Amino acid sequence: MQLRCGLEPRALAALAVVLVGAAVLAATHFWSSRPEAVSAPDRVTEAASVRAGGEETPSARISGPALVPHTGSSTGTTAGGQIVVDVSGKVRRPGIQYLPAGSRVADALRAAGGVREGADVTALNRARVLTDGEQVAVGLPGAPPPVSGTGTGGSAGGPAGPAAVVSLGTATAEQLETLPGVGPVLAQHIIDYRTEHGGYRSVDELREVNGIGDRRFADLRPLVRP
Repeated sequence: MQLRCGLEPRALAALAVVLVGAAVLAATHFWSSRPEAVSAPDRVTEAASVRAGGEETPSARISGPALVPHTGSSTGTTAGGQIVVDVSGKVRRPGIQYLPAGSRVADALRAAGGVREGADVTALNRARVLTDGEQVAVGLPGAPPPVSGTGTGGSAGGPAGPAAVVSLGTATAEQLETLPGVGPVLAQHIIDYRTEHGGYRSVDELREVNGIGDRRFADLRPLVRP
């Protein structure tokens, strides 16, 4: 190399030193950048051991199944397998109840907290199967028979005939529509008045319902009761 490149021995020695130093630097850099195993911190190790032991962690509690509001006896029902009924009258918790399809009147009474002491339930068939949208009236005088698709007599699922006396305090919109001159709109007005004033104390209060004049009131008076 000295003869080909014309280098002096001193220059050749310096070049050799530079090459050796570069090789040492490259080896040092390669060694320092190699991957190393890192041990987990103590807290992570403790948490892992707790999970391995079967203890429930906060994250496990949060990710658990969501709570579903429970109303009446509708536990375990799915969409489409549920009915909605209105339980009114002398029960402990009157109002809307959500029940599994195929429930009976006894189930609705149980979901409403049970019948109040002294209530007359002799007119109720507690073994009857309920239908969606039905109203169950307990211990109210003059309560009309419930509308049911499984009833007997007359047309199946049909409302009470016009000759039947209808209770303004418990009648559904379908039952009110059997009255002469009462359509869906007027039936809803009658129900709205009942809701706003807590029921009807006398038949004469029908005069205050929007849409009922003197002539219509005269037609309805012998066919209804409070």
